[in-house]
Amino acid sequence: MNKAFVKESDRDDEDDVPEAAALPAGTRNYMTPQGYERLRNELTHLMNVERPSVVQVVSWAASNGDRSENGDYLYGKKRLREIDRRMRFLTKRLDIAEVVDPALQPNRDQVFFGATVKYVDRAGEEHTVTIVGVDEAEPLAGRISWISPVARALTKAREGDTVVLRTPGGVDELDIIEVQYPS
Repeated sequence: MNKAFVKESDRDDEDDVPEAAALPAGTRNYMTPQGYERLRNELTHLMNVERPSVVQVVSWAASNGDRSENGDYLYGKKRLREIDRRMRFLTKRLDIAEVVDPALQPNRDQVFFGATVKYVDRAGEEHTVTIVGVDEAEPLAGRISWISPVARALTKAREGDTVVLRTPGGVDELDIIEVQYPS
């Protein structure tokens, strides 16, 4: 069917959607060695396993004739665009990554990138967070980005300090109980 009669275009609107949090202007893309390795493994897997597999399916589907109603072909082409987009993103992120090994931190009593911090908020709730790179953050698992408000409030503090956390919901005080780094 002619594209004049259907709502389709040659380009995906999804290309405009960022895949991860943007880095603040002028900052570096800090990453732990584990986070860097995870992203590198994902890129390698996409290049060496997923993409060749999808290319093979698309090639097979294209050889079947009419492509306009061929689900394998249409889905395969869409999946290839997704894989290529993710590969470009990972390549850019890895190119600008600055790997910081928290185990080599000399000031182990102070909160810096890679620290695992146990703190109590004003409500008396105890929290444990690890400060990691933007691409490694998993807030529900206690891994927060170094650019997050909580991480910025905790940075440079020591055990026993009380820091002020300013949020849209108001001001909170966090009492730092423990600071740890991997060995």
